[in-house]
Amino acid sequence: MKPNDSIFALSSGQLPSGVAIIRISGTDLLNTLKLENDNTKNYSLFDFTPEPRNSHLLRIYHPKTDELIDHGLVLYFPAPHSFTGEDCLELHVHGGKAVVAKLLDALSQIKDWRMAEAGEFSRRAFENGRLDLTEIEGLADLIASETETQRKLALNQSMGNLRKLYEGWRERLIHSRAMIEAELDFADEDDVPDTASDQIWSQLQLLNEEIDRHLGDERRGEILRDGFRVALIGAPNAGKSSLLNALAQRDVAIVTSEAGTTRDIVEVKLDISGVPIVISDTAGIRETQGIVEQEGIKRSFNAAKEADLVLLLDSKDAPLPEINLEISKNRQLLLHSKNDLEQSQDDVHISISSKTGSGLDLLIKEITDRVDQIAHFAEAPLITRARHRENLHKCIEALEQALETRELPIELIAENLRQAADAIGRITGRVDVEDLLDVIFSEFCVGK
Repeated sequence: MKPNDSIFALSSGQLPSGVAIIRISGTDLLNTLKLENDNTKNYSLFDFTPEPRNSHLLRIYHPKTDELIDHGLVLYFPAPHSFTGEDCLELHVHGGKAVVAKLLDALSQIKDWRMAEAGEFSRRAFENGRLDLTEIEGLADLIASETETQRKLALNQSMGNLRKLYEGWRERLIHSRAMIEAELDFADEDDVPDTASDQIWSQLQLLNEEIDRHLGDERRGEILRDGFRVALIGAPNAGKSSLLNALAQRDVAIVTSEAGTTRDIVEVKLDISGVPIVISDTAGIRETQGIVEQEGIKRSFNAAKEADLVLLLDSKDAPLPEINLEISKNRQLLLHSKNDLEQSQDDVHISISSKTGSGLDLLIKEITDRVDQIAHFAEAPLITRARHRENLHKCIEALEQALETRELPIELIAENLRQAADAIGRITGRVDVEDLLDVIFSEFCVGK
């Protein structure tokens, strides 16, 4: 990959389509396209000089054969006022497979022009200072969003609200560190008081509390982004697969009277209150000698540990086994799963029948109530990725160490504040993130 190459790719959806958009980004694009000794056209692709940020209906030609490929809209965005910060062209042509293939071949004939790699447009936007890493990740989430809440969360992040929060914290840490180092490096100067560092402690304590509250969000951002996970746990034939099918309103899992039909995790995605819900049907829990079934049961316990809500199914013919899921009680909900065949037990929270639909409305309301407690945070800056949370923990660890050791030499305190600021800087991409870039931009498709 040559960083100075101009890149191009199909940036719109799957072909065929009504319109296809080809995006081009590079340096001095229009001069590259000029033909020095051609009296018929100003440019090798089209016969009119596109004006910045204006839409032109132009004929588009092959640069080598002069063959007419198509006619469509051409938009030109000169650097630095473009998505990537470089010169950008967009060609809006008819979305036929042959049209796009011919046009991509034509672009590849131009010197130092090549097909873009996955996420390369966004990576150039980051490297040219147009977007930070949180905005890039928000953009990826916006493209992948499937529910209304995911859209709101991703839009909020892509517009820089998370960046503003983190950069504000980082600037406060840098200021506090500057106060410390001013006392350290310029102690002999008359305009630097001996107690300059004393002014920062109340500010650092306040910042520590703000970051701690941000981390105590009960993973709302990750849940809204990845989905509220519900695991169905119970003995074989407790009605887990039937409940999954009833909630999905289609046959997702195999339902038979034979015990142990489900050996692996079967998942279905639903949209409740604009939040993605991932419901997992799991293997029935029982004593067994079968190696495959043992592995399925192990995965059942893992699914329960990772779930935001565990539905424990119990019935007379398939009673709930005594198990320790090692999760809090508020993440568990006990169900009587076959109330069309038998009476509900007294200590059961909700009684349902997947066959008749009895009680399902109560169950869905219970799930909805839990989801609604999370959904209304969608427009607030929330932690959406594990790497954000990891670096924030590193930040607060270094910050707390500075607060707890304020009696130590100020050189050590300054170093703790540097580590705290750098940890936040890694979230936005301000420091030491080269090893993360390939992972982050690989989430994008080619053309974005």
